[in-house]
Amino acid sequence: MCGICGELRLDDSAPDPGTINGMLRALKRRGPDHEGSYYDKAVGLGHRRLSVIDLSPRANQPMFDARTQLAIVFNGAIYNYPQLREELIALGHTFRSTGDTEVILKAYAQWGPASVEKLTGMFAFAIWDVQAHELFLARDRLGIKPLYYAQGNGFFRFASNSQALLSTAGVDTRVDAVGLHHHLSLHGVVSAPRTILRGLKKLPPGHTLKVATKGVLEMRAYWQLHAGNSGASKSEHEWQHDIQAALSNAVEKRLHVADVPVGVLLSGGLDSSLLVGLLAQAGVSDIQTYSVGFEDQPEEPGNEFEYSDSVARHFSTRHHKFYIDNHEVLERLPEAVEQMAEPMVGQDAIAFYLLAEQVSQHISVVQSGQGADEVFGGYFWYPRMQAEASFSTESFARHYFDRSHAEMQDTLHEDLVSEDFTSQTVQHLLERAGTQEFVRAVLHMDVTTLVVDDPVKRVDNMTMAHGLEARVPFLDHELVELAMQMPVRYKLAQGGKYILKQIARDLLPAKVIDREKGYFPVPALKYIRGEFVEFMRTVLHSQACIQRQLYRRDYVDTLLAQPEQYMTPLRGSKLWHLALLELWMQRNVDRTLVS
Repeated sequence: MCGICGELRLDDSAPDPGTINGMLRALKRRGPDHEGSYYDKAVGLGHRRLSVIDLSPRANQPMFDARTQLAIVFNGAIYNYPQLREELIALGHTFRSTGDTEVILKAYAQWGPASVEKLTGMFAFAIWDVQAHELFLARDRLGIKPLYYAQGNGFFRFASNSQALLSTAGVDTRVDAVGLHHHLSLHGVVSAPRTILRGLKKLPPGHTLKVATKGVLEMRAYWQLHAGNSGASKSEHEWQHDIQAALSNAVEKRLHVADVPVGVLLSGGLDSSLLVGLLAQAGVSDIQTYSVGFEDQPEEPGNEFEYSDSVARHFSTRHHKFYIDNHEVLERLPEAVEQMAEPMVGQDAIAFYLLAEQVSQHISVVQSGQGADEVFGGYFWYPRMQAEASFSTESFARHYFDRSHAEMQDTLHEDLVSEDFTSQTVQHLLERAGTQEFVRAVLHMDVTTLVVDDPVKRVDNMTMAHGLEARVPFLDHELVELAMQMPVRYKLAQGGKYILKQIARDLLPAKVIDREKGYFPVPALKYIRGEFVEFMRTVLHSQACIQRQLYRRDYVDTLLAQPEQYMTPLRGSKLWHLALLELWMQRNVDRTLVS
């Protein structure tokens, strides 16, 4: 919906408008419709708006309430704001706008930090309390909306993307060894609060952060997902009914809470097709759907048009499909990487970037199927993990880690890889689930951590880079809480997502339900050949890469010599992983330092 930023001075000085303006320039693509700023003593707030709810100037931000002496910048969408608005009116509050931003502001005035627990939706926001001289930040339960921050000599800053913070002075841009280990083990995931840079942090999902003018940070978790098995006594029929009702409700909420049309990113897979089916079932007509395809490779097709076309015909949607050849993929690659708040190795990040560019010319809000695989057990490695004899990090790592710790020692310079940081983190995350059932613990970790910094982050970054808001019904927190209690067998049966397939039987063509799972492919970034190899060779042999001294040169040369021979257990290219990280550093860190 928007891009937010701000600075709280910790040294008794006033914020420099140049700092806020610089961050706003880096956020412009997230909010093309309006720019605003607010200053009060030690704080400065900035906002770029994508108008979705209450399109009038009354909903512009930053929004200041003179009566409560609170100011807010907000990114996201609150799906229960009409109900909260009525509750707040009954308590004596008055409103000058009809959108969700002012509802958050009044809710905070009424209930303080506990107000965040009343919000249903995706959000990242900051509220400045003029009287208390405190900054309050919050992020939604599943981290759908990003919130980065940096603290340095005399300042605390926050923003919707890292580029905004990196545009300012005083941020430590040295590579974080723990973040680097995670990035190269977990296909780009660095779990909050860390990032790959020492001076750049992110607020964990389901957390708030209070910052006083003395620089004291108070972080609090306001939501936790429980991995219990309280639904074990319910029948399959009962589970199918309850999940369908919750999913239908999630889809409809994300349709109706908008003052602009809402479309669907239709990959042709089960998840996005099911969204179309549920919208049609709810009586929505003239559904707009969008698909993208790429060049085939001998090992893998580059599009799923056969299936998306079938769904579009079945529901008579207003369908748009786009084909992008390898030349354009390669040409636009640096540009897409420059929009990544963190380096994202998933090949579909590029697909979403190029698709969102086309879709944004038609519409400004879409629904997307991210999260279904993690919530309902759709990936091929879950059954393999279920077959493991032990509940252990090793049981997870052998099916999931891109590199073992031993290979990491061959990959990185020795001063960057002293410990097996990733195994330590995964062990903690598995134990945090509080269950003795291994796959249930894995699913809990995926939903609360890995999904946030892999598919969800990619979708937000790549769509908002074109002023397109993506809504993700499968990550409705009430649906997630319900599904987490469901027996694992109703998720993993018949190749995964069994309960969703059963729901789909009355809605979708059988060929879409029973097909082999697709992965929104860009095959040229998986099977690295020809000009793509040469492009990555140029990146990895650049003077910047050599001087950075992240990678051992013999490891780089081994991958360049036979890129197709070095794939991760999850079928990703190890060469692409290295090249992507280096290219991200050059486009987002080195460029900032030079300027």
